[in-house]
This record gives sequence, C-alpha cells and structure tokens, in this order.
Amino acid sequence: QVQLVESGGGLVQPGGSLRLSCAASRFTSSIYAMSWHRQAPGKERELVARIGNNDGMTIYADSVKGRFFISRDNAKKTVSLQMNSLKSEDTAVYYCGVALGGWRTNYWGQGTQVTVSS
Repeated sequence: QVQLVESGGGLVQPGGSLRLSCAASRFTSSIYAMSWHRQAPGKERELVARIGNNDGMTIYADSVKGRFFISRDNAKKTVSLQMNSLKSEDTAVYYCGVALGGWRTNYWGQGTQVTVSS
C-alpha cells in the first residue's frame, strides 16, 4: 500500500524556520510531481508548493514566494519544504501530496501541524 510519511512540523516563533520532509514508499507507478499543501482551521486546503519529478519545475503560492523552498530527491522519493521567515498566518496542517500525472493529487500524507506563535 502506498505510503507518505511527513515529519518536521512543530511550534516556532514568528520569523523562525522549519523544514518539513516527506518520504514516499511502496509506489508501483512513476511519480510525476510531489507537492506540499496546507489547511488552516476553517479554510480550504491550498497548494503551497509543487515540484516536477522529471524537470524539477517548481511553483509556489504567492503568499510563500521567497520564503518557502521545495526540493526533492528522486532516488530516495522524498520531498522537503524549507520554510523561512514564518508568519502566524502560516499556521496550518501541512500535507505532502503525490501526483501520478497532471495536476490532480493522487495520494496524501497524514499531515503535520505547523504552529507559528510567540
């Protein structure tokens, strides 16, 4: 069974940094892209960043551009999200996602809580 395991969430002060990691395992199909999404209380889940597995092309939500950076290791099937200059509005549950083709996310991780607070 496909598995996505996230790690690295926690509590951080405004202006601080955190690094999230996600490891994918038991995939029998090729991974097309990996991504990070987040969902704050009372809000819909939104795309934070996405990276293509073949071309390494990245996209970011406007709200995180210049602060968050996504990277991947295809051999290890991992994707990471370096989050800098964190703000209180970045507080959310962060989910790792895998797409097998196109823009639809086919698989989700269980989520990791990120709380930015003083």
